[in-house]
Amino acid sequence: MMTIQQTPQADEFKQQLCASLQRETQDSRTVKIARHVNVYSCGDQDEMVYFIESGQIKLLMLSSEGKECLLAIHSAGDVFGELCLSGLGARLETATAMKQTMLKQIPCAQFLGRLSRDSLFEGFVRYLAVRIADQQQVIANLVTVDSEQRLGQTLLQLARTMGKKDPRSIRIELKISHEELSEMVGTTRPRISLFMQRFHNLGLIETNGDRFLIIKENKLTDYLAQIA
Repeated sequence: MMTIQQTPQADEFKQQLCASLQRETQDSRTVKIARHVNVYSCGDQDEMVYFIESGQIKLLMLSSEGKECLLAIHSAGDVFGELCLSGLGARLETATAMKQTMLKQIPCAQFLGRLSRDSLFEGFVRYLAVRIADQQQVIANLVTVDSEQRLGQTLLQLARTMGKKDPRSIRIELKISHEELSEMVGTTRPRISLFMQRFHNLGLIETNGDRFLIIKENKLTDYLAQIA
C-alpha cells in the first residue's frame, strides 16, 4: 500500500500561498462558522474559495445510499472550495466546521488574480495534483484494502499531511472522533473503536494529555506491511 507524503516543496508552497492570501484578505471581513454548521452544502451555487484562519473544516460527500464519506479535513492555513474554479457550478460536496472556525471568502476571479500577481500558478497546479492523488488513494483503498488497513493508512495520511513531527512519532493536533474516522474509512464506528484500541495496545498510537493523537509512524507502517 502507498500513502501520499508531503514534500518540502509542497510545504514551502503552502507557506507562500498562506502568506499571499493573508495579504489579499487583510481588509476582508472574517466569517465565523460555529461548530457543526455548514459553510456550504452539496448543490449550492457558490463561487468562493475559502481560506481558513483558525479552526477545522471537513468535506463530505453522500453516496447514493445516503452514507457519508469524509473526503478531507482542513485546518488553519489551508484553502478549500477550489472546485468552484472548474466552472461546474453547483457544489459536489458539503463543507462543515468541526469546531468554531474563522474564514476568509475569496471570489474565484480575485483568487486567480492573486495567484497570477504572486507567480503561484505553477505551485498551485502541483498542489491540486497532490490533492487528486490523495483522493485517488482513498478510492483505491476503499476498493482493495480491508477496514483495519484503511484505518492505519488514514492515520498515516493525516499524520504526514497535517501532523507535527518529532524524532519518533507524529502528533496530530486535530480532535477527530471515531465517528469521523468511520466516515473516512468506510466502516462502522464500533469497528473503528476496536481497531483503535488494538493500535493502542500494540503501541502503534498514543493519546497525550491534550487528547491529541500520537502516531508511531515506523511501527504503524511495519504493522500494516505485516497484515497486508
